[in-house]
Amino acid sequence: MARSGKPRGKAAKLHRGFSWLAVLGVILVLAGLVGLVYTGLATLTSMLLFGWLLLIGGVVGLLHAVQARGTSFFWLGVIVAALNIAAGVVVIRLPHATAAALTMFAALLFLAAGLFRLVGSLVVRGPQFAWTLLLGVFDLLLGILVLAHWPSSSQYVIGCFFSLALLFDGLGLLATGYGGRRVVGMVSDQGHSERVQPE
Repeated sequence: MARSGKPRGKAAKLHRGFSWLAVLGVILVLAGLVGLVYTGLATLTSMLLFGWLLLIGGVVGLLHAVQARGTSFFWLGVIVAALNIAAGVVVIRLPHATAAALTMFAALLFLAAGLFRLVGSLVVRGPQFAWTLLLGVFDLLLGILVLAHWPSSSQYVIGCFFSLALLFDGLGLLATGYGGRRVVGMVSDQGHSERVQPE
């Protein structure tokens, strides 16, 4: 008897869920590729998105703080919410200046991480010595490269990082969705074949 290739019941729900994961992965991969081509637009988009997230988070935090008035955390909640709102307004109004500041911060982080890994690998000399040393050199070179072209590098660095994050997240979701669909299909087919076998 021919086996049915269509999963049923709970397997069908899992199959659809993994299919949606794969679709979301494809969308993120496409967005990441577009962002890598148009890094300036990706930088501006990521800054505006970051600003709006700060602004919305600040407003929500302020509402929560007002609801919790009378508690010991009221003023702390108000201060944190006000800082988020102020930062969101600044980022939205000055996205290019914010990108320049974040690019400088990222370059300094790369330099600090590179120095830390280099010194740590030379002092400890553990089993991952070569790998840690290579990562330290890479971080140092990346930090120096970004700083050497700053502030013009701020037009593409944040957008490039943002697009790469979208690309790799999309590839991960795509692999999870595709692999999950295959596993669900194999388990469903195996269970169906066991049910139709004569006793």
